[in-house]
Amino acid sequence: MYRKFVNARSPLRLLEKGLHGGLGAGNLGLLLAGRGVGKTPFLVGVALDEALRGGNVLHVALDQTVAHVKLHYDAVFDDFAATTHLDDVAVTRQEIDRRRNIRAYSAASFSASKLREAVKVEAEAGNRPALILIEGVDLPALDRAELLETKALAGELGAEVWLSVATEDEKVAALPAAVRLVEDVVGVILALEPETDAMKLRALKDHENPDVSALHVALDPNTLLLVRS
Repeated sequence: MYRKFVNARSPLRLLEKGLHGGLGAGNLGLLLAGRGVGKTPFLVGVALDEALRGGNVLHVALDQTVAHVKLHYDAVFDDFAATTHLDDVAVTRQEIDRRRNIRAYSAASFSASKLREAVKVEAEAGNRPALILIEGVDLPALDRAELLETKALAGELGAEVWLSVATEDEKVAALPAAVRLVEDVVGVILALEPETDAMKLRALKDHENPDVSALHVALDPNTLLLVRS
């Protein structure tokens, strides 16, 4: 199947529709989920989608190795290529690898200023990111000043920034206190929660829209691909 057709049919187009246009350039999005629920596959799915559309991706992994994150990309791409019967698999994989850069930091040492430094290096190498993923943020580390600086950087780049945040419980009954303190800084907040047959995405905040729409997007626990639900 041709890549453009595959991308047009991506469940992320449905997610964008449910979010009244998606996260949007210059905005921050939070993904809340319990440990082991599927935050990494979600981020990888978003990254693959951006790379398939010709955008550059910077994936920041906190307290993980580059090799570990790369394994997730390889596994998700293999299932994606098989499920969609993608044409030119080898060529597409090479392009995704070229457009995606992974950087690893210890959570204790990472900061918005280090992110800015990383972005500068990527931009000078011709890889100015259109999408930034920050994986492995702990709830207590949601610092308002850091998020404001990150949002400012997103605005300068015209990039989207997703941060994955681990919660204590698998079900997000309400916004954690640490998130409520920075809720006004972020545009979108999603919860990824296990259900009987999939991990379902649920919108907790959709920019300034008072009515949060159903997303109808989930993560398949067998393939770790984003699917329509």
